Amino acid sequence: MTGSNISEKSRRIARNTVLLYFRMGVMILIGLFTYRVIVRALGITDYGVYSAVGGVVIMFMLVMNTVTAAISRFITVGLGEGDMERLKTIFSTSILVMAGFCVLIILLTESLGLWYLHNIMVIPDGRMAAAEVVLHTSMLVLVINLLSIPFTAVINAHEKMDAYAFISILEAVLKLAVAALVWYSPADKLVAYSWLLVAVAVVSRGAYALYSGRKFEECRSGLRYDGALVREMGAFAGWNFLGSGAYMVNTQGVNQLLNIFFGVQANAARGVADKMEQIVRQFATNIALALNPQMTKSYVGGDKAYAFDLACKGSKYYFWVLWVLAIPFFTDAPSILQLLIGGELPLQAALFTRLTLLGFLIDFTPGTMNVLQQAHGNIKSYYLITSAVAVLVFPITWLAFKLGAPAWSGYVAFCFVYLIKAVVMLLVLNKNTGFPITEYWRKAILPIFWAIVPALLLVAPVWFWVPELPWRFVLTAILGVSGSALGIWLRGLTPGEKGFILSKLGR
Repeated sequence: MTGSNISEKSRRIARNTVLLYFRMGVMILIGLFTYRVIVRALGITDYGVYSAVGGVVIMFMLVMNTVTAAISRFITVGLGEGDMERLKTIFSTSILVMAGFCVLIILLTESLGLWYLHNIMVIPDGRMAAAEVVLHTSMLVLVINLLSIPFTAVINAHEKMDAYAFISILEAVLKLAVAALVWYSPADKLVAYSWLLVAVAVVSRGAYALYSGRKFEECRSGLRYDGALVREMGAFAGWNFLGSGAYMVNTQGVNQLLNIFFGVQANAARGVADKMEQIVRQFATNIALALNPQMTKSYVGGDKAYAFDLACKGSKYYFWVLWVLAIPFFTDAPSILQLLIGGELPLQAALFTRLTLLGFLIDFTPGTMNVLQQAHGNIKSYYLITSAVAVLVFPITWLAFKLGAPAWSGYVAFCFVYLIKAVVMLLVLNKNTGFPITEYWRKAILPIFWAIVPALLLVAPVWFWVPELPWRFVLTAILGVSGSALGIWLRGLTPGEKGFILSKLGR
């Protein structure tokens, strides 16, 4: 591959990343205000009910995650191959596959979901009717999201991040309007909030479908069915199901354990922690959205060296972004949560937030390995082995709770198991694709180390010796970013990356 081609790909990645960060900045500002209003409008109890009951349906999102990965991979590969008829068949088949999964989810929610709600979950007196509405509406939102997956996958494969960014901002604005309506609603606020989210899903996901249908030829082909392709997609999604399924059991499954052992107050605290993770997640996800299509196309196109290099860069970029954002939460989570949410905070919300972000750092950083393995295509052994390790979190947490361990022990189990999983992922990927472990150590792990050390040296004295004042997190954030930036510039970046940054600053 020529230098000009690599440069063009780098420019495209940079442009898409900037667009996605613009999207993210607007969405975070709107989202934080929206979240603050919703938590105060619903109250701790109803927010805990929403977090717990919605989590029952969210567990079905493992279907969404697995099929999303399969569809995105097939569409991206089809686009890279340049066969429009094949691409039309892939898109049309994916629509039919998603419709089938939607029927399955409706049946499961209206049978097993209702049974679980009435017989297992701990719901406060007088809120069961509202909890049923939450269950039904959460299912509707999930179904709408599932049906939109082929359209968003096409947008991402074509790397049209401007459309993705602006439609996402539209969704955030609509949710802000929902928060205002719920605040002033004379009806049951939890019920009103649940139904209004369905309306937001219809509008925002419909916008993705409308844009894709107007812009991309493969979305205007009519329905086509390819049985061989369905089987191929099904096999790919089935093995990917193991990875996504393990993660959902370890997050939403543990959320249900919290409800059973500790009640909705613990669910409310976890809901706050999950929201903070979602905010931080957006920063690293934007890099992934820009990198992943290039990584897949390069690997499928035979340029494995470039794909491997992107995987190493992606891991260190993910960590760097997450790390500088997480530092203030590690030191001053109570102050930040009080500023963002206001009012009464659920008990243990600050501790849950710290541990959630630590677990997310461990889990998300090696995520480029999944993209490489999916591009490789033979994912059976990869997901069998890594999922067998990951799924240990749930039984370990259940046993810990059964023996009387505190609620935070589930997070400790997650961090420990996912550290082991990251090592296993690297070993299996090396065997399947030839991904070089020593190169990953040199290009990803060591640069991560050089971001951590200077930041800790600057932040630790403040944490130990400066009283925890309401705005101390500003100081720790400045010191953390400064220390990390210094270590990254001196030891974390390659000469080529430094040159790219300097050229952009010069322009």
